[in-house]
Amino acid sequence: MLHYVGKRLLQLIPVLLGMTFIVFLIIRAIPGDPAQVILGQQASAEAIKALRTTLGLDEPWYIQYFEYLKGLVTGDLGESLRTRTPVMDEIWPYLAATIELSVFAILIAVIIGVNAGIISAWFQNSWFDYAAMVIALIGVSMPIFWLGLMNQWIFSIELGILPTTGRENVRDPVDTVTNFYLLDTIITGQFHQIPTVLKHLVLPGTALATIPMAIIARMTRSSMLEVMRSDYVRTARAKGMKMTWVVYKHALKNAIIPVLTVIGLQMGLLLGGAILTETIFAWPGIGRYIYEAIGFRDYPVIQSGILVVAFIFVMINLVVDLLYSFIDPRIKYD
Repeated sequence: MLHYVGKRLLQLIPVLLGMTFIVFLIIRAIPGDPAQVILGQQASAEAIKALRTTLGLDEPWYIQYFEYLKGLVTGDLGESLRTRTPVMDEIWPYLAATIELSVFAILIAVIIGVNAGIISAWFQNSWFDYAAMVIALIGVSMPIFWLGLMNQWIFSIELGILPTTGRENVRDPVDTVTNFYLLDTIITGQFHQIPTVLKHLVLPGTALATIPMAIIARMTRSSMLEVMRSDYVRTARAKGMKMTWVVYKHALKNAIIPVLTVIGLQMGLLLGGAILTETIFAWPGIGRYIYEAIGFRDYPVIQSGILVVAFIFVMINLVVDLLYSFIDPRIKYD
């Protein structure tokens, strides 16, 4: 197991290096000069040239790239061209916001999606099966921005029971320690803030969970249908075991591997930053952070933000691979 983990971690190095090189070239192909964007359209040519020299943008691209790699080796993600703040210090609150939202969304997706898929397979060709699969198809096809706007209109404007934007009540902010607001309310003893934080999570979390929920439900149903026809399931039912015990104890354990793969991929995609959801709900996440950096041509922020997202994505895939052997002892990593 340790040999496999070490091998996978070593494989990350060329993957991440290749990703940084591709991103480095692509963002420099974006029209616009960062110095011009920072100083404005009325800035003189001399001021723009001086700022480019200060920021190191007048160096050849390959020198800029190797300077960036030198910083990465020492754990330095660079400095924002716009705020002149180290990206390492600036990026964490945005990343924490996205992680909190993504975990909330994936929990909703897994709890509802897995159980909907199980019940659909259990009662195949029933009204629930047809209804669940139709809803899943709609969920996959539904545009996130439309669902987000409808959530705001119904639950915020018409009913007035949930907030439309942000992570907290601006008049009573959360004292941050980890930047995970739910955790911070417990650490700092602000227990009265927990309902407020949860209310701010509900609308963006449900909007973000829609597509993963539908995909997980369909995959769970497909996998469970195959397992439910197995001999050991028929034998367990013939012995008089309760159907709930057969489904959740025996069948689900053998059907969960492909579902777990889908959950891992969806979690990685959510952590990549749901730009539409974060924009609609004014959620200060990593996707919105990178998107705003693109507008300002803030190269270090774009490069480092994408690097962090890519690293998290591949690490989630590694964790999912390792979980296979714990769920199914027949899977060995030699």
